[in-house]
Amino acid sequence: MRDSGSGRAHALRCRAQSSLRACAVCLVSIVSLAQSSGNREDRQEITRRLVAAAIERSHHNVRYVSDYVRIPYPGGDVPADTGVCTDEIIRIYRVLGVDLQKEVHEDIVRNFNLYPHKWLARPDSNIDHRRVPNLMVFFSRKGEALPATKRSEDYYPGDIVAWNLGGGVTHIGMVINRRGTSGHYMVLHNIGRGPQMEDVLFDWAIIGHYRYYGPATF
Repeated sequence: MRDSGSGRAHALRCRAQSSLRACAVCLVSIVSLAQSSGNREDRQEITRRLVAAAIERSHHNVRYVSDYVRIPYPGGDVPADTGVCTDEIIRIYRVLGVDLQKEVHEDIVRNFNLYPHKWLARPDSNIDHRRVPNLMVFFSRKGEALPATKRSEDYYPGDIVAWNLGGGVTHIGMVINRRGTSGHYMVLHNIGRGPQMEDVLFDWAIIGHYRYYGPATF
């Protein structure tokens, strides 16, 4: 049997250890909260820059040219005065230093079977990133895939939206922080008339809704 002094010492040690454990839990919680808050702030800044880059694209004159073009890798682009809907998304992210040509191509090389094979006999860095279905797979894998609803409150500036125009034709654009006459957020897209800001969010069937803040190291 322990004497009373040993018992008191043991009790004090237990209380001290319990307090230390509680402090450690609190510290972990505080650090996690701070990291979470910082992450939100980072994402808000990335979104702000994405939207600014998207709006700036509306000042460019771009002819809609969907030809296959051999381009450098990485960092390649078709001529600046040409392009399609996907090229607008690619150019927006390039302003932030994110090279979707590289990111998409590398993911296709590593995970070829996860991507549509309608056009792909093998990975091709000239065109992989310029096809809407490929971008849809990439954004769902590397970003956040969100519900494709018909509620305008579900869509925020910086979101990427993909549509089915009918007849097997797909389209893609980015939501911006300006509202149209409908009250919905407008989108920056190129459907054939160059990059434009238009109130067309629900003009076609939405088949994809994503958020992408860049690669993990970005």
